[in-house]
Amino acid sequence: MTAPANAQLPPFSERVILVTGATGGLGSMACLTLAKAGATLLLLARNEKRLDTLYDQIVALGAPTPVSIPLDLASQKDAQFDELATMIAAQLGRLDGILHSASQFVQLSPLASQTLKDWERAFAVNALAPFGLTRACLPLLSESPDASVLFAVESHSLKPAAFWGGFTASQTPIPGLAKILTEEHEAKPNLRFNVLVPGNIETPMRERTHPGETRAERRPTHALAELMLECLGPASRGRRGEVIVA
Repeated sequence: MTAPANAQLPPFSERVILVTGATGGLGSMACLTLAKAGATLLLLARNEKRLDTLYDQIVALGAPTPVSIPLDLASQKDAQFDELATMIAAQLGRLDGILHSASQFVQLSPLASQTLKDWERAFAVNALAPFGLTRACLPLLSESPDASVLFAVESHSLKPAAFWGGFTASQTPIPGLAKILTEEHEAKPNLRFNVLVPGNIETPMRERTHPGETRAERRPTHALAELMLECLGPASRGRRGEVIVA
């Protein structure tokens, strides 16, 4: 279902959005921001206790009741992603967006010190899961009158550098994936794929990737709240295949 260019696009109160890495610094901020705007959220993360906490926070806001999905993206295959898409269709009947904010860090070190096991898990979470989950959800996303898929990556995925090894290598494919998806769905203006580079925001991941930074050098995560609403809502209509640097 493709909405005409001049059609009234659905507000967040009529949107269902899936967020991976929902309990992380960027993911939890996005979830709370989207919930306040009225979106119905699918919260995907590994840690059930942290998922329960985030679930309770969203319910306390008076927002639509979210759906918690405890899942380790590193161990999923096509069949599991297809089952997840089927569950979304059965329980909610629609999907209007995905925020891929889950990531697997590989300790900064020379390549000689990194192992194949490090790289396997990083590629599973940072590259294979975003592809597999998006692929499985394409039929649902295509039926939405206005769907946005947003891939969050670290800035070194655009500018590889020494010691970033497996972390950078596993995120480098994502801008290309977004570009390919954009071109393959050129005839569907209701469906868009973009990449977000959050930059220096105060998250546990940033502390691990940039230990030399002080907190004063980082922006709070809520500094990206408006941008998150723009990227995942009707305001980003027409932005397709872009790398958005915050």
